[in-house]
Amino acid sequence: MEPPFIRIAGLENAIEAQLVESILTEQGIPHRIRSYYDTAYDGLFQVQKGWGEIHAPASFKETIREILVDVRAENQFSPPLEGGD
Repeated sequence: MEPPFIRIAGLENAIEAQLVESILTEQGIPHRIRSYYDTAYDGLFQVQKGWGEIHAPASFKETIREILVDVRAENQFSPPLEGGD
């Protein structure tokens, strides 16, 4: 049985999402990335909430947040991590 997935952090843009997803897949970390884009509203929610969010089992929370911090530092994505629970 798969452990429940929780919201880990917000994602600021598609590039950040692709980089993080690539790293998590490479490391075998289970995850789901959800975009806030909605064709009916032509991306309105992305303007309000950010690009999307990442979900994973709680046991991977710190690892994923460290990866996200590293990705942002290397690519000058500077928004701080907000609460994920």
